[in-house]
Amino acid sequence: MTDRLGDLTAAGVAVWLDDLSRVRLSSGGLDRLRREQHVAGVTTNPTIFAKALSDADEYNWQLKDLATRGIEVEEAVRMLTTYDVRWACDVMRPSYDGSAGVDGRVSIEVDPRVAHDTDKTVAEAKALWWLVDRPNLYIKIPATEAGLAAITATLAEGISVNVTLIFGLDRYSAVMEAFLAGLEQAKANGHDLSTIGSVASFFVSRVDSEIDKRLDKIGSEEAKALRGKAAVANAQLAYERYTEVFSSDRWQALADAGAHPQRPLWASTSTKNPDYRDVIYVEELIAPGTVNTMPESVVTAYAEHGETRGDTITGAYDAARQVFADLAAVGVDMDDVIATLEREGVEKFEASWSELLDGVRTSLAAAAQGAGAPNEAAKGNAEAAQRAGGNA
Repeated sequence: MTDRLGDLTAAGVAVWLDDLSRVRLSSGGLDRLRREQHVAGVTTNPTIFAKALSDADEYNWQLKDLATRGIEVEEAVRMLTTYDVRWACDVMRPSYDGSAGVDGRVSIEVDPRVAHDTDKTVAEAKALWWLVDRPNLYIKIPATEAGLAAITATLAEGISVNVTLIFGLDRYSAVMEAFLAGLEQAKANGHDLSTIGSVASFFVSRVDSEIDKRLDKIGSEEAKALRGKAAVANAQLAYERYTEVFSSDRWQALADAGAHPQRPLWASTSTKNPDYRDVIYVEELIAPGTVNTMPESVVTAYAEHGETRGDTITGAYDAARQVFADLAAVGVDMDDVIATLEREGVEKFEASWSELLDGVRTSLAAAAQGAGAPNEAAKGNAEAAQRAGGNA
């Protein structure tokens, strides 16, 4: 039998799962994905947790204890989510140990409501790092302007970081600068650089969704011909910048001190348009030293019919630049596209976080009354969060 995910891994792409739940943990499902499907990491977000908490009875005992103790909802959310992430870190620990700390990572996100406050983001990152207390944890920090300084400050503390919500090339360059500065400060602070990891989550499908909408509005044949091309081209040019930064003398000095590069992670890789091939954002973004985080549906689809054709990025830079030249020619304003995506990305995560809080609040109230499982209102909150947040 063809091992398509094995071929993808051999091509240099780390397969990560964009999902987590206590059912997946208690059933052994995550461990099976690690052992049998080459899954080497896990990412989470508020939308994922909202759905997990609404669907599973496994949380009831903890909700009941939290309600009995009178724990406030925000602290309850942290206790519930960090419990799952700590467990997931333990499940993924063999991958972490077997890759010398490169893979086997599990990500948990800072409160997105503080995305524009550097100090609060850093404080939140530290709190999550203490709570989970596992070396293979990643703290997810949004790549907002305030987030850039928080990324540097968090890395300087020796804390590993997954930078999320990256849409544009210039912001990606700024993220890599923040990473290098953070490692330089960490080294000056006496931290062992070999223990600090980082990925930069570059969002893919949302770029096509936004640009395709604008192309449809323009309506010309030239515009329609560009549908579905921007997201892959954008990520390909991001990889070009990655190779430039991580071949520099500045990086080499950090590598000589034991540092691992900040790998580009392709996020939001499930196709939103049913007309597109369901694994397009995997097949077209294969290159050494990358991560692709997928919902299980995409992991399964790639295992069934994905095609690993070697490096599909490195030789595509000129064609990718032509895509953006053509987009500009038909009137697509890429600066406005990226600004819109970043703003909406933060807003969606904030909405998901609020829905998560509402769901846990409802579940705590039900547990306090002895009602047991989360009620339909909590499930409704989770469904609303899933619609707002989407794949991350």
